[in-house]
Amino acid sequence: MRNRSTLGLKFLSLLCVFGLATSSRPQIEKKIQDKASSGRADPARELDAQVEQQRVFAISLVVSLAEEARNYQDQALRPKVLAQAADVLWNTDNDTGRTLFRRAWDAAEKGDAQDLIFKNERPIPVSVASMVNALRRSSGRDLRSEVLNLVARRDSALCEEFLHKLKEDTRGESGEINNGSGAAPTRDNGPASAATAKRFLLARNLLAAGEFERALEYVKPVLDQVNSNSIGFLSLLRPRRSGIADQQYAFLLERAASNVLADANTASGLSSYIFTPTLYVTFSAEGNARWSQLEETLTPPNISEPLRTRFFQIAGSILLRPLPPPDQDFTSSGRTGKDLVIRRLLPLFDKHAPETANALRSQLFSRTGETTFGGDSPLITQGLQPEEDVADTLEKLQDRIDRAKTSNERDSIYADVAAKLAEKGDVAAQDLADKIAVSERRIQVRRYVDMVLVQIALKRKQALAAAHLAKTGQLSNMQRAWAYTQVSQLLARTDKIRSLSFLNEAWDEARRLDITDPDRARALMAVAMQFVNIDLVRAWETLAEAIKSANSAQEFTGENDQLHFPVSTKSGLKIITIGGADFGLASLFRAL
Repeated sequence: MRNRSTLGLKFLSLLCVFGLATSSRPQIEKKIQDKASSGRADPARELDAQVEQQRVFAISLVVSLAEEARNYQDQALRPKVLAQAADVLWNTDNDTGRTLFRRAWDAAEKGDAQDLIFKNERPIPVSVASMVNALRRSSGRDLRSEVLNLVARRDSALCEEFLHKLKEDTRGESGEINNGSGAAPTRDNGPASAATAKRFLLARNLLAAGEFERALEYVKPVLDQVNSNSIGFLSLLRPRRSGIADQQYAFLLERAASNVLADANTASGLSSYIFTPTLYVTFSAEGNARWSQLEETLTPPNISEPLRTRFFQIAGSILLRPLPPPDQDFTSSGRTGKDLVIRRLLPLFDKHAPETANALRSQLFSRTGETTFGGDSPLITQGLQPEEDVADTLEKLQDRIDRAKTSNERDSIYADVAAKLAEKGDVAAQDLADKIAVSERRIQVRRYVDMVLVQIALKRKQALAAAHLAKTGQLSNMQRAWAYTQVSQLLARTDKIRSLSFLNEAWDEARRLDITDPDRARALMAVAMQFVNIDLVRAWETLAEAIKSANSAQEFTGENDQLHFPVSTKSGLKIITIGGADFGLASLFRAL
C-alpha cells in the first residue's frame, strides 16, 4: 500500500505545478519580449502557444493523478484526492471537475460505510470504534463532509444532489419543510439527521470563508426549528448580516408561538440568540443539563427593543402553558426540565417582563414550593450571572478544598479554578494547576492553562508576553513551536530582527520532535509559512525539511489540520484548538 503522506504530498506538489503553470503568463511574456527584441519571435502567437502548452500540461497532470486515485488501496484517501483534483480543475474544465466530484462522492460513500476514517494500530473494541466514527461524522470529519465542503463552493445544484442522497438514506426525516405554509408542526431540539447536520456544517464553513449568501442558500431549508444548530448559525451570522439574522430569528419566534409542540426547551433555545449567543442550554425530563458551545467568542447582540419584547411575550406564553398529565407528557423537557428552564430564565423575566416573571414564579411555587432561581447545576446560571472576579474565586477556593473528601476531588477543584482563572488571563492559574496531585493530570491541566494564557497574550498583541509564557510554560514542543511562529508573525512588521529570532526558536522546537511524528511536519510547515515574509531562502529550505519529515510520518496528509488539547473540569470539557491553515501545505504553496 502506498504511504498516505507520500500520495498527499504528490497531489499537493501537482497543485503547486498547476498554480505556477496557470499563473506564469507574465514570466513567459517577458521572455518572449526579449526574443522579439532580437527579431526571433512573433510575441503574441508564441505567448499564446506557450501559455496554452503549460495549461494543457498542468491539466493532464491533475487528471492523471485523479485516474490513478481510482486504484488506491487506501480507500479513505481516494475521495480526498478526487475531490481536490475536481476543485483544482473547476475553473479550467468544470465538466471534468463535475465528473470527478461524482466519483469522489461515490468513493466517500463507500469509505464512510466501512468506517474507513477510523484507524488505529492497536486493537480496539468495536463499540469504541463505532462511537468515535459517529462523533467524527457529527462533527463533519467524515469523507462525505470533506467532499461536500469543496462541492458547495463550486456547484450548488450538485451539492443539493448529494445532500438529497443523504436525506434519502436517513430514516425518520420527513422531507417536509415547515415554512409557515400550513405544514404539520415539528418538535424542536430533536436529533438532527445526517443531511441536516451537514447543511449546518457547510453553512458554518462558508460563513468562516466570508461567503454569507451561499451559506444562507444551503441552510435556509433547515432553519425551521429551534435547536443548537439553527440558533448557533444565526448567532454566527448576526455580526456579519444582522438584518437577515434578526429576520430569520423573528420567523422562529412566530413559528414557536403557533407550534403546539413548542416547550420549555424551545424558550430556552430562543433565549440563547439574545442573551448567551455562544451557549445553548436545554434540560431533560430527568433534570440533566445539556449544552453546546460555539468556539467563536460572541458578545450578546444589541437587539431591537420590539424584538426583545416579542421574545418575552412568546417565551412567557410557552412556559405558562399548563402541563399535560404525567403519563401524557411527551415534551422534551418534562416537568423537571421545565422547572429548571424557568429557574434559569427568571432573572431575565424579572428585568425585562416583571409581570410575566410573577406568573412564572407562582407556577414554580405551586409545583415545587420554590420561588427563586438556582439549583445544583452550574448551567442554571451560566452565562446569565456576572462571573466572579478573581478575588472572590480565590477566596472560595480554600473552602471548597477543605470540604473535599478525596484527593481526586481536590484535583478536580484545582483544575476547575485553574481553567477559570486562565480564561481571565490570570497567571495564578499556573500555581493552582501545579497543586494537582496526579502527575498526568497536572501536566495536562498546566499545558491547557499555559496555552490559554499564550492565546490571550497573542489576542491582545502582547508578543513578548506570549513569548515569555511559551518559554517558561510547560508546553509540548509542538505547542511551543506554534506559539513562537505566532509571536514572529506579530513582530514581522515592527521588529524584523526579533521576529526572525523567535522564528528560529520555533524551528528548533519543531526539530526536537521525532521525524516520524506528524506534528514535526506540521510545525515546520508553520515555520516555513512565516519565513515567506522574512527570508524566502529559509522558507524553501524549511519546506524541503518539512517534506522530508512528512514522508516519514504515516499520518501526515498536508491538509489544514487542527490540533485539539482538551482538559476535563467540574464545569465541563475545555478545549484549546490551534492550527488550520498554519499547518496546510496548500496554503504554504500559495504563499510561496
